[in-house]
Amino acid sequence: MWSLLGCAQECSVTENILPGAGRTHLYLSKLKGKRVAVVANQTSKVEDAHLVDTLLAHAIDVVKIFSPEHGFRGTKDAGETFADGMDSKTGLPLISLYGTNKKPKPADLEDVEVVVFDIQDVGVRFYTYLSTLHYVMEACAEQQIPLIILDRPNPNGFYIDGPVLDTSRYASFIGLHPVPVVYGMTIGEYGRMINGEHWYKGADTCQLSVITVKYYTHDSLYLLPVAPSPNLQTMEAIYLYPSLALFEGTIVSVGRGTDNPFTCYGHPDLPNKGFSFTPRSIPGASKYPKLKGEQCFGKDLTKLDMTIFLKTRKLSLTWLIESYKILGPEYGFFKNFFYQLSGTDELRRQIEQGMSEKAIRHSWQDDLEDFKKIRRKYLLYE
Repeated sequence: MWSLLGCAQECSVTENILPGAGRTHLYLSKLKGKRVAVVANQTSKVEDAHLVDTLLAHAIDVVKIFSPEHGFRGTKDAGETFADGMDSKTGLPLISLYGTNKKPKPADLEDVEVVVFDIQDVGVRFYTYLSTLHYVMEACAEQQIPLIILDRPNPNGFYIDGPVLDTSRYASFIGLHPVPVVYGMTIGEYGRMINGEHWYKGADTCQLSVITVKYYTHDSLYLLPVAPSPNLQTMEAIYLYPSLALFEGTIVSVGRGTDNPFTCYGHPDLPNKGFSFTPRSIPGASKYPKLKGEQCFGKDLTKLDMTIFLKTRKLSLTWLIESYKILGPEYGFFKNFFYQLSGTDELRRQIEQGMSEKAIRHSWQDDLEDFKKIRRKYLLYE
């Protein structure tokens, strides 16, 4: 069930926000008479219609669709690769940008004159839509094809927090750039930053334009109309995601394979305090969840007062630190994947050494201040 969390009920939700895709008068004229490729998924909506359907209804010559992780219709599991194909509704060719082919090939762009990117992001570094944007920008720069980003609000855009990625050691598809876990930018602003800092390969610059969001600021609360991926099914999950996703690099489950992914966590050897879940296979969301079939004890965070994130503007390490203290190193608590998620080897070492959350957070501050100086150059909203 797609829900509105408590903090958004107590604070003002900006109901008149209009994403870039809805401002058709600003970009349709740029597409008329051009062969257009669209980078899109299930979130690419213009009111109740899909962007692709809207473009076709306005006689725009859409020649193909590029789809990110989870596929064009958003039905693929996290990490599930999928082949190129054809959209059953429009008959348009679908090219996968997840798996072995993460970047449009020159041949994919031979018949393309302009690319439109419209995907809802959640404002967290390891959400892979950022990397898809990176490689699309790189390909467009190489082929000298203009790219138009139809911007969308960032539901976690009201704060900046977490360790900054060490790109020399831990760059991957879940993090390519020297940014913190939560970076406080829309995907349009982020694209401007990729371009301005020239974080992609090659000497050419992407011919980028951004169709901005109307009535949006970084303090706006925005209820996403469509779930951005199969395991982020509620606004609670989206707010908890920056904190709980770090568990993905450990032996602890974040509820994949349950009805409440990313709003709980657990492990068979955590204390039984009255809450448990048993992960099961859910095709299209979690076909092979961690700890499948095992009863996990932990915490249910669905009733957590989400105003904590609006008030503190910080992600939480509390649950991660508490779980490590209970399970300890003898369980092999951390996996190598944790380095890619955290973006550094320091966070694991700090937790293992028993540092407090306050001390760990203090160690991020210089890097965060440096990032904020870079970020400031590319902001489009207050």
